Amino acid sequence: MSPELFIAIRYLNTKRKGLFTIITTLIGILGVALGVAALIVTLSIMNGFQTDIKQKILDAQAHVMIYGRMTPEDLEEVKKICSEIKEIEKLSPFMLGQAILSAEDRSTGIVVKGIKIPDELEINNLKKSIKHGSWDALNSAEGSSIVLGEELAKNLAIWLGDDVVLVSPKIESSLVGIIPKMKRFRVSGIINTGYYEFDNSFAYCLIGDAVKFFGLSGAANGVSLKLKNIDNTGRVAAELRKKFGFSYTVKTYADMNQNLFSALKLEKFMMSVVLALIIIVATFTIASNLLMMSVEKIRDIGILRAIGAGPAFIRRVFLYEGFMIAFLGIAIGLLLGLSVSFFIKTYPIIQLPSDIYYITKVPVKIEMADLLGTVAVSFLLCVLSAIFPAYRASKINPIEAIRYG
Repeated sequence: MSPELFIAIRYLNTKRKGLFTIITTLIGILGVALGVAALIVTLSIMNGFQTDIKQKILDAQAHVMIYGRMTPEDLEEVKKICSEIKEIEKLSPFMLGQAILSAEDRSTGIVVKGIKIPDELEINNLKKSIKHGSWDALNSAEGSSIVLGEELAKNLAIWLGDDVVLVSPKIESSLVGIIPKMKRFRVSGIINTGYYEFDNSFAYCLIGDAVKFFGLSGAANGVSLKLKNIDNTGRVAAELRKKFGFSYTVKTYADMNQNLFSALKLEKFMMSVVLALIIIVATFTIASNLLMMSVEKIRDIGILRAIGAGPAFIRRVFLYEGFMIAFLGIAIGLLLGLSVSFFIKTYPIIQLPSDIYYITKVPVKIEMADLLGTVAVSFLLCVLSAIFPAYRASKINPIEAIRYG
């Protein structure tokens, strides 16, 4: 152990004159600890939100989607091009359109997605999202069937076996004049993805029924893709855009939910900045504590200088003192933050409204990069707060220190 570190430990352990200096030391340690703990808990919750919402989106959406009107020949060409990209694991064509869903005296606007069973169920986790009925009923020969989101079914008071009417925005001409196109469907399933936007506005039917209902020529107006590794979505999308040019629009799940993910990132950044202010305030306490210590130990500094200790020696003593206060605060904060995070993750005591937050409980995900970043930034701020007191202590005149200390 170096002499500087030995003296710094003695100063930290020695009972000082007056209660105020002891309290300021504790305030400095606890301030850093609370700042670190709050930052860890906040980042863990924000990471949990991002991961949970991302998973719920992927439960109902594909990794990559190709949009554009496709004839049967075009669809085969798209499949051929996709088969040349090794990262693409599965694909499924779909027909997407908007309509009005009517049930007795209630109606609402929805998004209708015509899918191919079972291909679509291999792209995402919709198969696990079915709560009532089944997807197999869509292939029933008893007529056209439809699967609704749970929130949509609740809002329209619809249940399995009920008949609903889809009204297309496309207008048809007949002998009695211009009328909207309508088609009757029977509810064969109700799903709950856990993502409110989908559960409240999406309906699924067979792609053939969707093509006939919307009166669109072609086999599909989109293709869903599932990749072997979700981290490659950006690269695969870029490659597909290069191959298709302006013929089709290629979007990833992140592109489809860009506003949501951007809002979450911005919220995480701003909350980190605000909570970092707690640590900054604590560093001022550490600086003031070290300044008071330099005044309190002025006689000791004078004696050390008189026996040959240089300014660098004195600076290291006070820097080590600041390091130890920072280490104790960060260690306590790290332990406290991890404990609170694990508690929230294990015991979901906070319930959230799903229509606002898309989820019903506070999710927590602890990432090593956030822990290391929090520790590094906190330690850096504490070190910066110790530099000026250490420099000032090293400039004390040894003769005056001994005379007036």
